[in-house]
Amino acid sequence: MSRLRAEGLYKIFGRRADDALDRLRAGESRDDVRGGSTVPAVIDVSFEVAEGEIFVVMGLSGSGKSTLLRMLNGLLDATAGAVYIDDRDLTTLPARELRDVRARRISMVFQHFALFPHRTVLENAGYGLSVQGVPAAERDRRAREALALVGLAGWEESAPGELSGGMQQRVGLARALATDADILLMDESFSALDPLIRREMQDQLLELQEKLHKTIVFITHDLNEAMRLGDRIAVMRDGRVVQIGTAEDILTDPANDYVASFVADVDRTRVLTAGSIMEDSRATVTSGEGPRVAMRTMREAQTTAAFVVDTRENGRRLLGAVTDAAVTEAARVGERTVRPDPGLDVVTVTPQTPVAELFAPSAESRLPLAVVDEGMRLVGVVPRVSLLAALGNAAGGSGEADGGTLGVTDTGSVKMLVPAGPGEKLVPVGPGEKLLPTGADGVGGSGAAAVDAAGVRIPAPAAESVVERVGAEGEVRDDA
Repeated sequence: MSRLRAEGLYKIFGRRADDALDRLRAGESRDDVRGGSTVPAVIDVSFEVAEGEIFVVMGLSGSGKSTLLRMLNGLLDATAGAVYIDDRDLTTLPARELRDVRARRISMVFQHFALFPHRTVLENAGYGLSVQGVPAAERDRRAREALALVGLAGWEESAPGELSGGMQQRVGLARALATDADILLMDESFSALDPLIRREMQDQLLELQEKLHKTIVFITHDLNEAMRLGDRIAVMRDGRVVQIGTAEDILTDPANDYVASFVADVDRTRVLTAGSIMEDSRATVTSGEGPRVAMRTMREAQTTAAFVVDTRENGRRLLGAVTDAAVTEAARVGERTVRPDPGLDVVTVTPQTPVAELFAPSAESRLPLAVVDEGMRLVGVVPRVSLLAALGNAAGGSGEADGGTLGVTDTGSVKMLVPAGPGEKLVPVGPGEKLLPTGADGVGGSGAAAVDAAGVRIPAPAAESVVERVGAEGEVRDDA
């Protein structure tokens, strides 16, 4: 459900705003229209913010983002367009009703705290409630609760000057929370803080959002902050919104060269998630199936292990994994159903797990990482090759790296990881498989070995007969 909505917003400063508006609507640029005292600050901006969403507006200085924020609560009148809270158009409200909306429905957190130096922390936190006319006893109670939420219990009688910058910003946040407003407007609220304190405040905002589910519009010029906080991000340039999307959308599919240059230096491994790089599990068996079915499944998937899930009646939850050796032995002794191998550890992650957090568990696991939902249902897998490909893309997508690391190439028949170090070779094990050169540690090196489609390492002896069919650059020759 949309809690806040902007439709066709324009803000033009100057005496000839109407003429400038007509010219902008006719297709002229901001530079064409700007002149003298006429300055188009916001141009044809439309978006919706869902209830409980953190919507980040990001742009460089002069992009119009702070002007836009002040239009959302009526501090600046729109030259054209409308702002809706639920279905109520703020641009048409009489001044008294607009003040009431600002007092009860919308709270604002400023970059430079905006605290009254002659009032105590408690009085500052309760200021919005005093504007509403809330009785003193209730005002103090709610202000104390808000201060406790932001970690300032015990500081109620202190003066703002006795607090650090981060603590003062917490007072500003407590003041916004105390009014119990539906919507928080945050104008570069953490930009004046030191990096470590800023990170703490970001963490605290996310923790509070988990509890309170406010609708938040957050202004920032910091791309990493936008990527970390925003459910969705709007990128502004020269008064216009040039792209709206999730952090992943903006990273992987920038709308234009400007957005692409904006995100060029972002650490993609901290933005991309397991859900964005996972693959379907090609080798999955249910606990009710027999070992021969499991053997056929692994053979068709060209893998030496398979994940075991519960029956459909029990929700197909992930139970574990089983190897080809285990199902072969089960078939030999006459067992009727497949059981997970207790000695085979399965590492699970959620679709929301950042790629940066997948490398350590992947290095320790014999199997691909299993991606599961909240009901422990298997929704995909992340093999090492996909993880390394994501790392290559995060490094710039060139497929080249230093120090003997792995790059990605497409031979035309199979996608495989090509060793960048001298003397290394890839060993094809079967058509269409993804291959990884491995050393004694199973991760990299010059040893002739491979990883099959499930990510299970195949030792060198099993692959020796096909080593010579691999070309010097890692491509499979025609005679292969």
